[in-house]
Amino acid sequence: MSMLVRIGLLELAAGALLGWMVAAEHAAPHRLRRIGLVHPRRILQAHLDYVIMGLILVAVGVAVPGLPGWAAALVVTGTLLNPTLFLPLAFHDRLRETLPYRVVSAFSFLATSVGLVTAALHPSY
Repeated sequence: MSMLVRIGLLELAAGALLGWMVAAEHAAPHRLRRIGLVHPRRILQAHLDYVIMGLILVAVGVAVPGLPGWAAALVVTGTLLNPTLFLPLAFHDRLRETLPYRVVSAFSFLATSVGLVTAALHPSY
Protein backbone atom coordinates (compact mmCIF):
# COMPACT_ATOMS: atom_id res chain seq x y z
CA MET A 1 0.00 0.00 0.00
CA SER A 2 1.39 3.39 -0.94
CA MET A 3 2.12 6.02 1.69
CA LEU A 4 -0.50 8.35 0.14
CA VAL A 5 -3.18 5.67 0.47
CA ARG A 6 -2.15 4.88 4.05
CA ILE A 7 -2.23 8.55 5.07
CA GLY A 8 -5.53 8.98 3.22
CA LEU A 9 -7.03 6.12 5.21
CA LEU A 10 -5.78 7.74 8.43
CA GLU A 11 -7.48 10.99 7.41
CA LEU A 12 -10.69 9.10 6.72
CA ALA A 13 -10.42 7.59 10.20
CA ALA A 14 -9.87 11.06 11.70
CA GLY A 15 -12.98 12.28 9.87
CA ALA A 16 -14.97 9.34 11.18
CA LEU A 17 -13.82 10.00 14.74
CA LEU A 18 -14.71 13.69 14.47
CA GLY A 19 -18.19 12.53 13.50
CA TRP A 20 -18.61 11.64 17.19
CA MET A 21 -18.09 15.29 18.12
CA VAL A 22 -20.63 16.32 15.49
CA ALA A 23 -23.08 13.87 17.02
CA ALA A 24 -22.23 15.11 20.52
CA GLU A 25 -23.05 18.65 19.42
CA HIS A 26 -26.57 17.48 18.59
CA ALA A 27 -27.00 15.25 21.65
CA ALA A 28 -25.28 17.26 24.39
CA PRO A 29 -24.05 20.67 23.21
CA HIS A 30 -23.57 21.87 26.79
CA ARG A 31 -20.78 19.32 27.32
CA LEU A 32 -18.81 20.62 24.36
CA ARG A 33 -19.24 24.18 25.55
CA ARG A 34 -17.75 23.12 28.89
CA ILE A 35 -14.49 22.25 27.14
CA GLY A 36 -14.45 25.63 25.41
CA LEU A 37 -16.00 24.78 22.04
CA VAL A 38 -17.76 27.93 20.92
CA HIS A 39 -18.11 27.35 17.16
CA PRO A 40 -19.29 23.75 16.67
CA ARG A 41 -19.81 24.30 12.95
CA ARG A 42 -16.01 24.32 12.60
CA ILE A 43 -15.95 20.72 13.89
CA LEU A 44 -18.44 19.76 11.19
CA GLN A 45 -16.26 21.52 8.59
CA ALA A 46 -13.17 19.65 9.81
CA HIS A 47 -15.08 16.36 9.84
CA LEU A 48 -16.19 16.78 6.23
CA ASP A 49 -12.83 18.12 5.08
CA TYR A 50 -10.89 15.20 6.62
CA VAL A 51 -13.17 12.80 4.75
CA ILE A 52 -12.79 14.69 1.46
CA MET A 53 -9.02 15.10 1.80
CA GLY A 54 -8.63 11.46 2.79
CA LEU A 55 -10.48 10.41 -0.35
CA ILE A 56 -8.27 12.69 -2.43
CA LEU A 57 -5.14 11.07 -0.98
CA VAL A 58 -6.44 7.55 -1.58
CA ALA A 59 -7.39 8.44 -5.16
CA VAL A 60 -4.02 10.08 -5.92
CA GLY A 61 -2.14 7.20 -4.27
CA VAL A 62 -3.95 4.68 -6.46
CA ALA A 63 -4.09 6.68 -9.69
CA VAL A 64 -0.56 8.14 -9.66
CA PRO A 65 1.77 5.54 -8.14
CA GLY A 66 4.88 7.19 -9.59
CA LEU A 67 4.25 10.65 -8.19
CA PRO A 68 7.56 12.31 -7.29
CA GLY A 69 8.24 12.43 -3.55
CA TRP A 70 8.25 16.23 -3.38
CA ALA A 71 4.80 16.40 -5.01
CA ALA A 72 3.45 13.67 -2.73
CA ALA A 73 4.82 15.59 0.27
CA LEU A 74 3.01 18.73 -0.90
CA VAL A 75 -0.27 16.86 -1.36
CA VAL A 76 0.02 15.24 2.06
CA THR A 77 0.97 18.49 3.76
CA GLY A 78 -1.89 20.42 2.20
CA THR A 79 -4.52 17.75 2.73
CA LEU A 80 -3.54 17.37 6.38
CA LEU A 81 -3.33 21.08 7.11
CA ASN A 82 -6.57 22.11 5.38
CA PRO A 83 -8.97 20.26 7.69
CA THR A 84 -6.77 20.70 10.74
CA LEU A 85 -6.96 24.48 10.37
CA PHE A 86 -10.69 24.33 11.21
CA LEU A 87 -10.06 22.83 14.66
CA PRO A 88 -8.51 25.83 16.46
CA LEU A 89 -11.27 28.01 15.01
CA ALA A 90 -13.83 25.91 16.88
CA PHE A 91 -12.38 27.35 20.08
CA HIS A 92 -11.04 30.75 18.96
CA ASP A 93 -12.62 32.05 15.75
CA ARG A 94 -10.54 35.24 15.81
CA LEU A 95 -7.40 33.20 15.07
CA ARG A 96 -8.30 33.37 11.38
CA GLU A 97 -7.53 37.08 11.50
CA THR A 98 -3.95 36.58 12.69
CA LEU A 99 -0.99 36.68 10.35
CA PRO A 100 0.43 33.27 11.36
CA TYR A 101 -2.93 31.58 10.72
CA ARG A 102 -3.26 33.29 7.34
CA VAL A 103 0.28 32.34 6.32
CA VAL A 104 -0.22 28.68 7.27
CA SER A 105 -3.59 28.65 5.52
CA ALA A 106 -2.14 30.14 2.32
CA PHE A 107 0.75 27.67 2.43
CA SER A 108 -1.72 24.81 2.88
CA PHE A 109 -3.74 25.81 -0.18
CA LEU A 110 -0.59 26.42 -2.22
CA ALA A 111 0.85 23.01 -1.27
CA THR A 112 -2.41 21.25 -2.14
CA SER A 113 -2.75 23.09 -5.44
CA VAL A 114 0.83 22.54 -6.62
CA GLY A 115 0.83 18.91 -5.52
CA LEU A 116 -2.50 18.06 -7.14
CA VAL A 117 -1.71 19.87 -10.40
CA THR A 118 1.57 17.97 -10.53
CA ALA A 119 -0.32 14.71 -9.93
CA ALA A 120 -2.81 15.57 -12.68
CA LEU A 121 -0.03 16.26 -15.18
CA HIS A 122 2.22 13.36 -14.17
CA PRO A 123 2.61 10.68 -16.88
CA SER A 124 1.86 7.61 -14.73
CA TYR A 125 1.29 4.90 -17.29
